[in-house]
Parts: sequence; structure tokens; C-alpha cells
Amino acid sequence: MPATNLLAGKTAIITGGTTGIGRGITLAFLAQGCNVAVNHLGLEKDRPHLASLIAEAESLLAAHQSSPGIAIGHLAHLPGDIRDPSTATALVSFALTAFDDGSDDDQTPNTTTPSNTNTTTPNNTDNTNNTTPQRRLDICVSNAGICTFASFLDLDHALYENTIQTNLNGTFYLVQAAARQMAIHNSPPGGSIIGISSISALVGGGLQTHYTPTKAGITSLMQSTAVALGRYNIRCNALLPGTVSTQLNEEDLKDEGKRTYMQGRIPLGRIGIPGDLGGPAVFLACEELSSYVTGAQLLVDGGLFVNLQ
Repeated sequence: MPATNLLAGKTAIITGGTTGIGRGITLAFLAQGCNVAVNHLGLEKDRPHLASLIAEAESLLAAHQSSPGIAIGHLAHLPGDIRDPSTATALVSFALTAFDDGSDDDQTPNTTTPSNTNTTTPNNTDNTNNTTPQRRLDICVSNAGICTFASFLDLDHALYENTIQTNLNGTFYLVQAAARQMAIHNSPPGGSIIGISSISALVGGGLQTHYTPTKAGITSLMQSTAVALGRYNIRCNALLPGTVSTQLNEEDLKDEGKRTYMQGRIPLGRIGIPGDLGGPAVFLACEELSSYVTGAQLLVDGGLFVNLQ
């Protein structure tokens, strides 16, 4: 029987939570009873992704309405550009108040985002946010990032700067804002911070010379913050996905030759999907499962990294 309620009553923030890996982790957290505030850019072209995420969260609630004792979390969302440090502080503040009104008979959280009309709530009040103190941030997942393939010799400086600002600077700003809440304002202090790095942090990429350093930087940041924040019972770890089918690489994977080659390199015989990151993220977020895990790097790559043959 699948595990349930592993994150019941917790509150999480996830950047880039409406698509790809961020979406997969969001749905996994909701399914374990965690309230999730997702960040997104708020672009018109991304509205279908947001709408479908809201619909999936509603379906998750409906599927468990006849399952007493299984907690399902609320969903809230806030637009913002993570390259701006104020976006990180705004997301933390938003998450602390977005779920104050959560109850069994009210399925709309208190949010400042007019278009957000969806939440999911537990069917058993023993597993709702009433079991934990209000205004607490428990989990931070820094996921938002960009990856545009480009030749090193022709690499435009603007692309380099944008990649650094989004992937590395954005992660730093978010982790710092979340850590300040977890260390100074959470009572008792504590929490779990997860940086979405990449297998690219460990290997080179001829068309990713601007991208791989940012992912290596995220892994390093998780190691250093694990040291800096351990005294506050804040655990910091990195997830390193391998080749996962998302909107970032969909064009690249349309090349059947490349797709076949990549699948052949992966011992498990398939390219990953965003949901493959959900379980590992729940593991790192759940204190009962990973209370002594910090500063770690967890590869989620189907065995790709160790296959040198």
C-alpha cells in the first residue's frame, strides 16, 4: 500500500512549480498532505500549464474524498521573476498566509492571487494544518531554471548572464529567504531545503558551458548551506536529475536518433518523467525519513551517470 500523510500539515514553496520537475514535485507533495505555494512567471503562454495544474490538484482531492485519514494539501500560486530578490521574500511571505483559512468546509485558501481558485484539503481534520503551528515554512524547493543549448565560441553574453541570474542567483535568493524564515521565525527552528541541480553538475556538456556551472553551483550551495544552517536544524540537499522529459528539452528529444541513444545509455532503459523526482523530493522533505541527511547529492538518473560502457 502506498505511503500517505508523509508531509501532512507541512507548508512548502516551489519555484517553477507549474511545469516539468517542479510540477511533478508539487503533485507529490500535495498527495502527501503538504500545502504548496508555487512560483511561476505569470506569462500568458503559461496559463494553460497553471490551469491544468489546478485541475490535477482538484482531481487529487476528489479521488481521496472517500478515503478518510488521507491528507491532501492545498495549492496556491504567486507569479514572480526569481532573478529579482524580492520575488523570493514575497513567496515566503505569501506561503505563510496563503493557507490560514484552510478547513474541511472551505476549499479556497487565503491568497493574494485572484486567479487562484483551487486548493485541496484533507478529508480528516486530524491531518490538516490544525496539527502544526500556523505561519511556519517547512520545505523550500528551488527548482526554476533555464537551459538553452548554445555553442561556446558563439555564446552570447546576454544568454550567459540570464542563465546565471536565473539558475544560480535565483536559487541563492530563494534559499536565503527561506532559511531566514526557518532559522529566525519558525518555532522551533528547522526545515528542509532542496536545490534542484542536475547530472550536468558532474559532467561536461559541449553546448552547455553556460548551464553546467550553474548546476554545479547549486550543488555547492547546498553543501555550504548545510554547514551554515545545521545549527538551526535546517537540512539542505541537492537532487540531481538525469535526462528527464520536460519543456526544457522537448525540442532536443524530438530527434529520434538522440532519444534512442540516450535511452540506450540509461540502465533502466527509459528517459525520466517529472514524477520520477517526486518520491526522492518527498524523502528529503520528510524529517521522519531523512532527519540525518544534509549536504547530500541524490542522483535521480536511471543509472546514467555510472554507465561508462
